[in-house]
Amino acid sequence: MSISERQLIGSPEPWSRGPYAEAMFAPVGDITLRDCEGWTFPLEVGRWSRLVDPTDRTVLERCSGRVLDLGCGAGRLVEALASRGHTVLGIDVSPVAVISTVCRGGPARSGTVFGPVPDEGTWDTALLMDGNIGIGGDPLHLLRRVHDLVHPGGLLIVEAAPTEVDERRRVRIHAGQAAISTVFAWARAGSGAVVRYARLSGWSPVEEWTVPGTRHFVALRACV
Repeated sequence: MSISERQLIGSPEPWSRGPYAEAMFAPVGDITLRDCEGWTFPLEVGRWSRLVDPTDRTVLERCSGRVLDLGCGAGRLVEALASRGHTVLGIDVSPVAVISTVCRGGPARSGTVFGPVPDEGTWDTALLMDGNIGIGGDPLHLLRRVHDLVHPGGLLIVEAAPTEVDERRRVRIHAGQAAISTVFAWARAGSGAVVRYARLSGWSPVEEWTVPGTRHFVALRACV
């Protein structure tokens, strides 16, 4: 029985468990975000669950010291950072993501960035990768929260949308045509929007880079 068939039997589950969580261990195609107006955005669950790729490595080489990966997913970045000798912690709302990360040899804990985080105010680097600037549906609020997690002068690397967008939506995760999550708030922000929100939340932009044809990143430094 497919993910879509299983989910059609019952009501959608919270996105932190159920079919979406299963997809981190056995990636499937056609996992998307959708809203009630027909807007659709593909989720690259397969890529997120594999080993780091050359584009990811452009982020890893900019990380310094103790690293906090917010929304760590299946744990590819935590695994790679630990192998490079970093003290690193992954945070994810999905217990399945935490299990995956730990099985890959990286420390992780279940929770949300808006809840208690170990060693708040002391992290050297924080990561918001794979569209995680959308967590909570309010990038300004999210950036203010992450500012509290790093030390003054700490680094945040944000993966921005590859196009210049600034949008907030109420979405569900879908597998094929079947909704597999409850409704939650999400946002997308291109580099310009990330920089605007950063300046309003105590960050100073220090670098932007794009891997041609793929992904765009913004590095921010917490103002002292």
